[in-house]
Amino acid sequence: MIRNADSKDASQMVNIYNHYIENTTITFEEKSVTQKEMEIRISDCIKEYPWLVYEENGKIIGYCYATKWRVRSAYRHSAETTVYVHKDHHGKGTGTLLYKELIKQCKDKGLHILVAGIALPNDKSQKIHEKIGFKKIAHFEEIGRKFDQWLDVGYWEYKL
Repeated sequence: MIRNADSKDASQMVNIYNHYIENTTITFEEKSVTQKEMEIRISDCIKEYPWLVYEENGKIIGYCYATKWRVRSAYRHSAETTVYVHKDHHGKGTGTLLYKELIKQCKDKGLHILVAGIALPNDKSQKIHEKIGFKKIAHFEEIGRKFDQWLDVGYWEYKL
């Protein structure tokens, strides 16, 4: 079941997200996130943008959300998107289902462009974004550094 998230979901989302922080270069965050930090992020985000969870039997399997792309007012019709699926639930379509609902809600909010930044290499993320209809529009080489390695970031765009 896909539903709107609230701050009570933070503890389960922290468990999903911290795996990626601690073990991968998928996110450029380097310090684990606390439940309180996640609660604040959710509360701040849902004032303007959708944040969704995919839940099975009371357990959150994945989540996705949109956030402000840039602070200048002319960017108000654009948003950055993110999706995370529990490490034990990849390849089951959860990310796709979440993204389809997120796109619908973003369109209903009057957004025009969605942007996804993907740390590279990340074949799984590239595939899900392109399957949904995102197109690669930019590639920054060695823009971040994590685990003592330089990392690239690609940007994908979806026109609503």
